Amino acid sequence: MITYYILGGAHLLLFFWAFYNILYFGVKPSKSLSWILITFFFPFLGVFAFILFGINRRKIKFFELKETKKRKNFIAKSFETKDDANLDVLKNIKQKKISQLIYNTTNISAEEKNNVTLLKNGEETFEALYEALRNAKKFIHLQYYIIENGEVLSKMLKIIEEKRKEGIEIRILYDTIGSYYLKNKTKNRLKEIGVEIYPETPFKFGSFIFSLNFRNHRKIAIIDNEIGFTGGVNVTDEYIHDNDLGIWQDTHLRINGCAVNSIHKSFLRDFYYATEKDLTTTEKYTELCKDGGDTTIQIVSSGPDYDQSVVMQQYLSFINLAEKSICVLNPYFVPTFAILEAFKIAALSGIQVTLLLPKKSDSKVATYSMYSYFETLLKAGVEIYLREDFSHSKVIFIDDDVASVGSTNFDCRSFEHNYELNAIIYCKTITSEIKQEFEERKQKANKLDLETFRKRSNKQKTLERICRFFSPLL
Repeated sequence: MITYYILGGAHLLLFFWAFYNILYFGVKPSKSLSWILITFFFPFLGVFAFILFGINRRKIKFFELKETKKRKNFIAKSFETKDDANLDVLKNIKQKKISQLIYNTTNISAEEKNNVTLLKNGEETFEALYEALRNAKKFIHLQYYIIENGEVLSKMLKIIEEKRKEGIEIRILYDTIGSYYLKNKTKNRLKEIGVEIYPETPFKFGSFIFSLNFRNHRKIAIIDNEIGFTGGVNVTDEYIHDNDLGIWQDTHLRINGCAVNSIHKSFLRDFYYATEKDLTTTEKYTELCKDGGDTTIQIVSSGPDYDQSVVMQQYLSFINLAEKSICVLNPYFVPTFAILEAFKIAALSGIQVTLLLPKKSDSKVATYSMYSYFETLLKAGVEIYLREDFSHSKVIFIDDDVASVGSTNFDCRSFEHNYELNAIIYCKTITSEIKQEFEERKQKANKLDLETFRKRSNKQKTLERICRFFSPLL
């Protein structure tokens, strides 16, 4: 009996501590209510989950694990920024408003004179990446959320070994959780041949419990500061071999031009965080990329170390500024209240809103939670198409003249917890190419009908509600 009272008292003390933090540091009422219920009805486990996943890092300076004063000084010292958002390179008010928002939240301007190649699947992406790696003359910088042993990595390692024999400098960053299955043997082999390979947000004593939830989700490659890759593709065989979800489909970009500098700055920043090695003191890492073409691109770097929820605001600006159409291709659609309302308002205002989503994903909780939003969206007039195969692409484009391709999902994890990177493309030609691919994939998908969807089983509806309740953890 005494033990029961002790445990009960401890639970209440922890609950009231969590309740205080939820009230003062919560992000929004709906999310805060979920956390209050979770911490109350799940003794100890609920509070532990809140510490890992629920604390709003932007409001508590103690949890600023990445942006210490030293690192802020490093960024200010290393990167000269433009005095304005470089809006003159954009063609209309809509593009200028989006660009101004991104500049004000990230200090990254739109860059003209780029050449962009749209890579529509893993096979195209890897072939383009292999070719760029083989042609490297100075250095190779790679950063991926997932790096796994397999055929893709084996081919990449052969090229890396050849380039190291030529004296090419190679640096690799990987996320500790995303690349959990990367073998130590592989990492040691890379170190033996002179590759600098480091984990992002590693598990460290004293910071483990607070850093576990903040993952680096970026997928980028920079070769000689002339060619850059970014998008949704990781280094894994799921893009070339059949698995439980089929061969994964994804979208990536090969960029040659001035925007590569912005991508490289993101890598140099993360590399300094992981190693405290300042590469900006060497000219070859900071020299400006030569002009590559006639496409204007703006890089969107985001993470919990920014004052604003950058990528959520980017997506909201797309939705709110659309005049005719909004098209979304994304694997994990668990929208925030603001995003959900923006989609509904757009559809009810006469904007054609089309969501192309996977019928199932590699996370059942995310899938059921995603389904829980469908009925309210369908009622508002949003068109939803479900694909049988799994698409890992993170794409949104509006009015056929502005598109975004990157690493960001439509969920709280990408908006609040992950370090992400998107590329906004202000170009009708590239956006039309993305639209064509979108339409081809849509033709192979099944369109949801509201009345039919309402007839789903009670079991399905119950699972949706339960998973939606736990959506703050996603």
